[in-house]
Amino acid sequence: MPKSLPLLDDVSPICCDPLGKSATLELPDALALAVRLKALADPVRLQLLAYLIAQPMQEACTCDLAPVVKLSEPTVSHHLKKLEASGILTKERRGMSVHYRVVPEAIHAIARTLDTGIGL
Repeated sequence: MPKSLPLLDDVSPICCDPLGKSATLELPDALALAVRLKALADPVRLQLLAYLIAQPMQEACTCDLAPVVKLSEPTVSHHLKKLEASGILTKERRGMSVHYRVVPEAIHAIARTLDTGIGL
């Protein structure tokens, strides 16, 4: 049975080279990448991220996000917290509502790491 990944709150940037630049991937870098990919490996989280990225300021309130995925606000908050804990989103409380914003650098870091450098 495969070991599950540890539950980490890791908002530090991914700093490893693209996969394939080296024959090895150091364990800390592999763990940092895996935590982020695990946070993204959920259809609802991908839907939320797609919606947020499409917004003018790449942010939205939890109350606006729940109807997008047709789930309750507590369920949406759970998914958003997972994305925040991995450094993909940040949050800011404004009065009674919480606004989540995409961290573009985190998305770009994941893409850079997974870039094979081979044009298709």
